[in-house]
Amino acid sequence: MNLAIIDYKAGNIRSVKLALERLGIAAELTADPERIQAADKVIFPGVGEASWAMNQLKESGLDTLIPRLTQPFLGICLGMQLLCTHSEESNTSCLGVFPARVKHFNQAPEFNREFKVPHMGWNSLTEVSSPLFDGIQPQEYMYFVHSYYVELTDYSIASCDYVLPFSAAMHKNNFYAVQFHPERSGKSGEQLLTNFLRLS
Repeated sequence: MNLAIIDYKAGNIRSVKLALERLGIAAELTADPERIQAADKVIFPGVGEASWAMNQLKESGLDTLIPRLTQPFLGICLGMQLLCTHSEESNTSCLGVFPARVKHFNQAPEFNREFKVPHMGWNSLTEVSSPLFDGIQPQEYMYFVHSYYVELTDYSIASCDYVLPFSAAMHKNNFYAVQFHPERSGKSGEQLLTNFLRLS
């Protein structure tokens, strides 16, 4: 299998590569549009700031390539948020794969001082529905680190509740995305990565 991890200088990218190596899968870190387009599967991870990340994608032409890809594609954390239409983080226009907006927890009407932002640590999933979650039960715990969340939409395939219910995972056509970090989520995270690698 030819697996590409999009390397746009965001944090946590090498952690994903190491998690795949633990599963016996070698992946290539690349920002080359031709190599990404030729890959059998693509993973789009990241930790960082939305506008900076979008500028990195624009410099290499990936902002126009990514929405046109047709192979199985997995966005992780910032990678999921950048697949949406717009982020409140620096008022950033994103890739527009998912018709959803990314919002700050602090701006939610439900927010109060009892909540710590960023949302960091283990939290359970609800309403899980997708082959991406085969072998993973509702209420399974995954590891989150984020200050911004994606609103619930018709494309949400798992939710999580912190401050308010939000999209923990999304799916549209060949595009899958998760807000949590499967590479840091133990056996459940490994199962999710394995499920993605099995998608055709």
